[in-house]
Amino acid sequence: MIRHIVFFSAANPEDVDRVREGLMMLAEIPHSSHFEVGRNLQSDAISQERVDLVVYGEFDDEDALAAYKAHPIYAECIALVRPMRELRIAADFKAG
Repeated sequence: MIRHIVFFSAANPEDVDRVREGLMMLAEIPHSSHFEVGRNLQSDAISQERVDLVVYGEFDDEDALAAYKAHPIYAECIALVRPMRELRIAADFKAG
């Protein structure tokens, strides 16, 4: 299983809900076995970075993750969200 985690911050804090709505488009892509978008609780007192939202997805394998990223909805989401975001950090790792 591949776990896909992406951290986002909105360039304008007033746009966080709009960014979240855009990221929720990704839930319509059928290649993940689990997908969610959540608001960061902002509970890390050490970090200086502001992370507003976290995308979390689970994929059976690297092919499923690649199919997810190749889906047309993924491109639509990028076109909508990229102009509103400041930070994006992605990490993928094999579970287990």
